[in-house]
Amino acid sequence: MPSRSVSSARLPGLLLTFLLCQGAAHAQVFKWVGPDGKTNYGDAPPANQRAEKKALTANVLDNADLPFAVAEAARLHPVTFYAGTGCAPCDAARKHLEARGIPFKEKSVNTNADIALLGGTQVELPQLTVGSAKLTGFAPGAWDARLSAAGYPAASKLSKGYRNPAPSALAPVPAVAAERTGADADAAAPTAPAAATQRPMPRAKPPTPPRTDTDVPGLRF
Repeated sequence: MPSRSVSSARLPGLLLTFLLCQGAAHAQVFKWVGPDGKTNYGDAPPANQRAEKKALTANVLDNADLPFAVAEAARLHPVTFYAGTGCAPCDAARKHLEARGIPFKEKSVNTNADIALLGGTQVELPQLTVGSAKLTGFAPGAWDARLSAAGYPAASKLSKGYRNPAPSALAPVPAVAAERTGADADAAAPTAPAAATQRPMPRAKPPTPPRTDTDVPGLRF
């Protein structure tokens, strides 16, 4: 039986064809690069052609966590979300992105080093980048318009168990500096006194209130 193949440009149609023709939740397809340099997909590769076996499952390519349409939008126009601690607009913006089903990386902006990397001495949060486009301040209409233009579905297509990666600092502390800080702290720690001379433990201090935008000069919420 001759093999059937399709170029990568027709992959969305291939997904539908396999799901309909196979009549099952799972289908199998092979991926290979032809002599012309184009990537092809088919149910059987040409003879003596090295190919990679792929699995297609219910509109999900390669068993990825993202549906195909969302994965394509994320590949072409990745989303990065910039937020700060104690920033109410940031919390609202994060919930908005999650409710719409937008996969994004979150960068925390809390220090002067973070501010310098994000744009200088005056930074307003939250911020969002969609591909090369940058949006400052949470405006749901403007954010939705940009996300739609980038190809993200208007309603969430993600599975209920999907979770975005945990936030990470925009300007993380170098490992060497972190180790040195820990070593200095250990060296500076006083030796515990003998039991006979120990003093009563001081009362616990009240919890520190949430940080506001006035704690870090140059940061506005």
